[in-house]
Amino acid sequence: MKLLVINGPNLNLLGIREPGHYGTENYQQLLEKIQRYCDEKGHEVSFLQSNHEGALVDAIQQAYFDKVEGIVINPAAYTHTSVALLDAVKSVSIPTVEIHISKVEEREDFRQVSFIRQACIGTVTGLGTDGYLRAIDRLEAHYAG
Repeated sequence: MKLLVINGPNLNLLGIREPGHYGTENYQQLLEKIQRYCDEKGHEVSFLQSNHEGALVDAIQQAYFDKVEGIVINPAAYTHTSVALLDAVKSVSIPTVEIHISKVEEREDFRQVSFIRQACIGTVTGLGTDGYLRAIDRLEAHYAG
């Protein structure tokens, strides 16, 4: 399977930013963990992190032309604000799983709203960075039927 893992704003600061919510694993360690998991399963994976909403939209659109079969996305703060990301995922019809490192459902009220969720085949929250691996499992299950 050809996968794209997209990370939104501030995720490049993993390990530095609010370790009580996001843990001490840094962004490079996260990418290495996902890469190892995909290598073990025989999946091709590419990564994008951006603090800019338009760059995330561009990556989702490009995934269509690159024949990506599944997207794992942590939209971060754009989860709660971006209709543009929702529309991009709906536009390309690529199975997408939303991931959040923290348990957003137990955090501030504004974090309870996810625009992108309605275009996703699943959501994983509160499992730390292992949630990315569970999101990949969810994409596998989607294709397995």
